[in-house]
Amino acid sequence: MTDIAISPCSLTDIQQLQSIAIRSYDDHYTYLWHDAGAWYKERCFSEEALRSELEDPNAAFFLISYQDVTVGFLKLNIDKALDGYTAQECLELERLYLVHEAAGIGIGKWAVEFTVQYALEKGKRIVWLKAMDSSRSVDFYERNGFVKCGTYELDFEKMKEMYRGMHVLKRELA
Repeated sequence: MTDIAISPCSLTDIQQLQSIAIRSYDDHYTYLWHDAGAWYKERCFSEEALRSELEDPNAAFFLISYQDVTVGFLKLNIDKALDGYTAQECLELERLYLVHEAAGIGIGKWAVEFTVQYALEKGKRIVWLKAMDSSRSVDFYERNGFVKCGTYELDFEKMKEMYRGMHVLKRELA
């Protein structure tokens, strides 16, 4: 799919990042929350929160475009340990968010392969992530080479209790 572009995101892109983050989050995750995600979006996608994350040298953000339209973003944590592995061995795929219109057409798979290549270039052995156990994304990641290796429970008070469970998944790199 040559219509897909993944490009580094910097502080100069903060407005575009904030816009696509909120739009893609609203498309997929408001059902998790008693407040439709208002608390979470303020915590993670306010300009202040995004500025802080963009300034973190361990974080790498990328905007995802399809046919020259921004449709999502990636957030990678370059050195992030996973049980049994060191931070130097691992890269965490913290966020892969796409707007509803971009789902199911191969962009997510493309973004996962981009992440794997990025990890290999950084000398990593493992790419890992957390995915909501109530989400179809677990199946997506398993189809893309990830295996479940643990569980995690979110403790956000505004989140509906039935949706707090997460799977930890990893993909070993060749």
